[in-house]
Amino acid sequence: MVNAARPSRADYYQVLADRLPANALVVTSLGNASYLWAAMHHAPENFYVEDAMGLALPLALGLAIAQPARPIFVVEGDGAVLMHLGALVTIGAVAADNLTVLLIQNGVHAASGGQALTNAGLDLAQLARSAGIARAENVATPEAFAAAMGAAKTGHGARVLVLSTKPDIEVVRPPITLDPVLTKHRFMSAIGAPRYVPTLFGGGRLAHD
Repeated sequence: MVNAARPSRADYYQVLADRLPANALVVTSLGNASYLWAAMHHAPENFYVEDAMGLALPLALGLAIAQPARPIFVVEGDGAVLMHLGALVTIGAVAADNLTVLLIQNGVHAASGGQALTNAGLDLAQLARSAGIARAENVATPEAFAAAMGAAKTGHGARVLVLSTKPDIEVVRPPITLDPVLTKHRFMSAIGAPRYVPTLFGGGRLAHD
């Protein structure tokens, strides 16, 4: 739950950058979730979601299923997860051991101007547990986050770490242009995904270049 004296998103991101496994894939949601991560730890293995509020979790779950040997981390916001609660239920049902959800709880819709959530103090870890995600906990400090990052990561389904943060309304300027098409092709190359070639009458094929 949101506490009174909260760390910044950058505080948590520094821990993530320092402790991220070498073969990890990171999905970040729209706004500063992507902009700040790109500024602090840009890599081809990052997938920056743009203009698709609430869809970072489904994308990350698909990656966790398709790339079972890789740790998958996804950064989503409290407003976005409340918009798409079905994603939590699906994550609980699939129980992908390699998926870690980092849920930023800042109490506002930061990407759209800082409007307050309808229930900013909701216990999102408890909500995740009720959706079938047993390994869900509230995290109030970067030190606690570092300890959680060092804990066992496999064998018990997905994890949800709810990171209590102060709002970051001022937009961070990323070091690169976050063009969705460029992001997709760069990410596909990084994970060795075959290129999809559409056909005139539907269907298509996978091209292994």
